Order: sequence, then C-alpha cells, then structure tokens
Amino acid sequence: MTASAQHDDHVSFDAARAEGFEKRIIDMLNAGALSLMMSVGHRTGLFDAMAGTAPSTSAEIADRIGLQERYVREWLGAMTVGGIIEHDGSAGTYALPAEHAAFITRSAVGGNLAVFAQYVALLGSVEGDVVRCFREGGGVPYERYERFHEVMAEDSGQTVLPALIDHILPLVPGLTGRLEKGIRVLDVGCGRGRVVNLLAKTFPRSSFVGYDLSEEAIAFAGTEAHQRGNENVEFVARNLSDFDETAEPGAFDVITSFDAVHDQANPMAVLRGIRCSLAEGGVYLAQDIKGSSYHRDNLDHPIGRLLYTISCMHCMTVSLAQGGEGLGAMWGREKALEYFNNAGFSDIQVNELSHDIQNYYYVCRP
Repeated sequence: MTASAQHDDHVSFDAARAEGFEKRIIDMLNAGALSLMMSVGHRTGLFDAMAGTAPSTSAEIADRIGLQERYVREWLGAMTVGGIIEHDGSAGTYALPAEHAAFITRSAVGGNLAVFAQYVALLGSVEGDVVRCFREGGGVPYERYERFHEVMAEDSGQTVLPALIDHILPLVPGLTGRLEKGIRVLDVGCGRGRVVNLLAKTFPRSSFVGYDLSEEAIAFAGTEAHQRGNENVEFVARNLSDFDETAEPGAFDVITSFDAVHDQANPMAVLRGIRCSLAEGGVYLAQDIKGSSYHRDNLDHPIGRLLYTISCMHCMTVSLAQGGEGLGAMWGREKALEYFNNAGFSDIQVNELSHDIQNYYYVCRP
C-alpha cells in the first residue's frame, strides 16, 4: 500500500504525511527483523567470533566457531544489508568494525546492547498468548517464558552487578561499612540470585536471603551459591502476594529489590511486607524502571518503546495471570512514590546513575 491508497474524500488527507508514515513503518519492520538476527548473532557467539579479526569468508567464520556455513552465510546477508557488518563483494569477505563491536560483543565496556535484542524473540514467542488475553482477559504465566530469567540475569549482569559495590550501595550512606561488620539482608524478587551471591561473597560477615516466585530461578541461585562457597545465603521459592500478613517483623536490617516490584501480583502487599520486615533503623533500596506514570511525559524516553513493549508482553501480563494488579514496568516514578508512601515509607530519595538510562534507585526509610 502507498500514500495514494483510497481514503474518504470527506476526511482531510496529507499525502506527504502518509508517505512519511509509510517509510517509518518500513524502517520499523526492517529494524525489528534485524533485532531478531542480532539476538541470533549474540546467542551463537558470532559477534564475539568476528570481533578483532581480519575480514573472513562465511566458511572461515563458520569453521572458527563451529557453526553451519549455510546459516552463517544467510545471517551475514542480514547483517550486511543492515549496516552492521561490512562486506567486500569482490573478495567475498565479511568484517565487524571495531566501532560496532564496541556495542554488541560480550567484551563491550559500556554494556552489550545485543543482550536486549533477545527480548524481541523471547516476547514474540508468547504473542499468541498475549493476543488471547487482549480478547479474554487474564494473563500469561511465568512458566510460558522459557528463557526470561536467563536473559534478565544477563541484563542485570551488565547494568546492576558492575555498579553494585561501587555505585549502588553508596547511595545509602554507611551501608558498605554495616555490611562489612555484619547485618541481615533480604532481596525480594531475586531471580537467579546474581546480586545476592555477589553480596554474599563480598560481605561474608553478613547473612543474605533471596525470595522469588520461580522455583527454577531459586534452584539456579542455590546451585551458584554452592559453587561459590557462599554459606551465608539462603534462597527461598515464595509467593509474596500475602507478604503483608506473613512477614516476620524486624527480621532484616536492609531489604533490596531489583526490577521486581512492578510485576508482582499484589505490589502493595509486597511493599507493606518489606516495611514490616525492616528492623529499627533499616532501609529499603529499590531499583525500578525509569519513566513517568503518564504516557505524555515519556515521548522522549530513549528506550520508551522497548520498555512499554516488555511491560505489555511480560511484566503486566504475568501479574494479571496471578489475578494481580498488572502495574507493568512503566508504572512510573509518580505511582512508585505513591506506593512507597502508602506502604509506610515517609523518607524516599530518588537517585539516578550516569551509566544507567533505564532505572531509578529509590532509597526508602520509614
């Protein structure tokens, strides 16, 4: 269809605007397809194998990493026309420019953006389930997302873990010193436990507990703790929908949550349970998605389209699948502050880190 497509003569029609929108849709389709192929390049290790090497043929690249040449050749076609990989047609060789490798390989200093491309394929796998929910209501349960915890662990591994000790913990004055002396810490929605295991290894005098709904994630976290020799950590598979009623008062000196509140079935119950669980003088440190609660204020968000999509296709729907509230990832700063306040936190500080364009860091005290 082109800008000359039929339209109602009684409705004002700007042909130039229509042509511009048509081009935008085509660009979007190309970008979406390329994102899927970037995910393949990341998962197969092709980007890593091509980084820092001389221009090579498809056969040489395939042999280098042990892949099937025919698939590699077709993938290289997408990468070439997508402007990600350079191709010398006369020599039949392909090369990944150093300037591109700096953003899409596992050695990328500022974070590997190809990690995020995995969300396209992951969320696309449940499109049929989500479409059904549009018509019938309800949600898509956690177990339908086979790789979600794996991808989230890789995501947090380059946004949270590198910054945890030197940048995130110092947001709470004196916290590092207290951890060194020994305190009780809970991480809510711990996933595969990468944050908890890092803290447990770094601060052996403190004790750590991780809660998560996913038994698969908890099992993975426990195995990693054993491999690291972390004897000061415990992981528990637990549904926190009634945490406000089942929390142990004053059990923890510090409680953390990383990108976990907005997809809970009952976020207010979780937050009130966190408030109840804090000992006197305790603090709650929450990382959650950066954005506004109002669509109009997110128009210039650098990754707003991606975050709303992840929210609709995962965060919101997994909450609704449990009969929950369905806040979604883009619940926003305004609503987050409202929820923290209603849960019993009166002193709330909102922090940002220069390396992290997608999160706020809330420091909450009663």
